[in-house]
Amino acid sequence: LYSENSLLVSFLLGFNETMNFRVPLFSVTLLYYCVILFFNVSLVLLIVLDVNLHEPMYIFLSSFCINALYGSTGFYPKFLSDLLSSSQTISHEGCLLQAFIMYSSVCCNSSILAVMAFDRYLAICRPLHYHSFMSKRRLSQLVCFSWLTPLCIFAINVVLTARLKLCGTKIQRVLCLNWLIVKLACPEADTFSNNITAYATVIIYVSHGFFIIWTYIHLIKTCAKDDRLKFMQTCVPHLTSLIIFLIVMAIDPVYMEFGSRDLSQTLQNLFSIKFLIIPPVMNPLIYGFKITKIRNRILGLVSNGQNTKLENPPD
Repeated sequence: LYSENSLLVSFLLGFNETMNFRVPLFSVTLLYYCVILFFNVSLVLLIVLDVNLHEPMYIFLSSFCINALYGSTGFYPKFLSDLLSSSQTISHEGCLLQAFIMYSSVCCNSSILAVMAFDRYLAICRPLHYHSFMSKRRLSQLVCFSWLTPLCIFAINVVLTARLKLCGTKIQRVLCLNWLIVKLACPEADTFSNNITAYATVIIYVSHGFFIIWTYIHLIKTCAKDDRLKFMQTCVPHLTSLIIFLIVMAIDPVYMEFGSRDLSQTLQNLFSIKFLIIPPVMNPLIYGFKITKIRNRILGLVSNGQNTKLENPPD
């Protein structure tokens, strides 16, 4: 038993099946992480540097990309380091920090999708009130809400987990998640408050989901009558991103309930990190290609670059 959790080192056992091909896995993972960084940083810089994109929708989109960078950086560097290490361990504090980043990133994703849906609802369903309501101050409040709410909620979750006395050190995954740490608690540990906050968190973010669905129902009804083109240009990317997010998150309870014991360790690992694989790359691609202003700006930069090469041919 461990009386001091600060001395605890957890062993990440999810790497057991990957040791025979860790060099190719390291190469592919490093390349993929670089792609995530390139796509999301490029989109953020494009929005920040282009004055024409300093509108609420694009500010929320840049926040979306920053969150992807936040979540990915909480996982990939440690994962890459573990692939090159002979033993995959993590300190108790490091495990709690990674759990905090993983959960807050996912819920921040949900909050940003909610404020993006609200922004589109106002712009299309209440256009006369949009500019008076969506002031710079209100925009700042919505951005702060989408970040501070999940950060505060999961700070409480992690603090409650940190107080638990742990009797185990083996985590059957390649990363730390809050529920995995709670499972290591000693039998006599009181996890009631952890369960209550977990259920409260689920309720809060399920309500986010219902709010998003409500806004899109109104958006679809309005655009079916008035402005289908505007819906296709600005709302379809948000809706696509939302569907991807919901599918990714819905897989978790399904496989944990019905098939987690029958899956290989490798597949279980893929399921546990799917939110770090699909959305960080898919979202900037979707928004980059589907939102007209961003697509035109990207095409303009590409064409300018090609013209510069033609005007200045190599010797």
